[in-house]
Amino acid sequence: MKKHSPSELKTIARQCRIDIVQMLAAAGSGHTGGSLSSIDLLVVLYFNILNHDPNHPSWPERDYFILSAGHLCPALYAVMAHAGYFPKETLMTLRQLGSPLQGHPSHIHLPGIETSTGSLGQGINVGVGVALGLKMEKKPNRTFVLMGDGEQEEGSVWEAAMAASHYKLGNLVGIVDLNGQQQNGPTKEIMDSSPLSAKYQAFGWDVIECNGNDIQEVLDVFAAVRFGNRPTVILAKTTMGKGVPAWENDYSWHGKAPKKEEVEESLRSIKG
Repeated sequence: MKKHSPSELKTIARQCRIDIVQMLAAAGSGHTGGSLSSIDLLVVLYFNILNHDPNHPSWPERDYFILSAGHLCPALYAVMAHAGYFPKETLMTLRQLGSPLQGHPSHIHLPGIETSTGSLGQGINVGVGVALGLKMEKKPNRTFVLMGDGEQEEGSVWEAAMAASHYKLGNLVGIVDLNGQQQNGPTKEIMDSSPLSAKYQAFGWDVIECNGNDIQEVLDVFAAVRFGNRPTVILAKTTMGKGVPAWENDYSWHGKAPKKEEVEESLRSIKG
């Protein structure tokens, strides 16, 4: 994939936000808030960071990306469509019977999905296994895993964090979408996992923080990853529902789709 300028990445992210709103409205269900908060991270990953080939999803030299927070798949699907994994028209089949775009990512249905995800706390464990296997085989491929901040409440995340440090998986990068909201309320009220930076450092990880909705900051933070002998976690502060002011920082948008009458106003906000 060719490298894109920050302005080009912003344009792609804006179109992906439009796609997310439209596909979720058409499906009538799905997860809006986190899809909108994480899209800038995914756009930078797929268009400037990952070594991958949409025409050959199983290319042996590819980097591996795992969406541990599987409910954010509308964002992943939008980015994959724009990257060329499948026709953009397929986006409007989200959650329909027989569609490759399942309600959570399925590697059985969609080439380019490394592993099926949905049960929070498990994707990062798969990522550790992939990274460890690549290291044992002395392969240069890298592994990236996107998690949610509510997901940090899962004990299995910390088992994976401990193992990644123990095996010195410098080829592993975890990314946390810190939008501060989860299904039933603000993360700090449900189960406060802060300070995440100190926790990951204590588990032996390199920690980098950024504004996950600022394209240039996201580019800079990926450039700062060392890929040495320690795993890295990027703590990306984002805004739930980013791009639609009426939805921003509102946890009720975690797991619901916009109604058709809400689409026009939200698209006006995104387009500016």
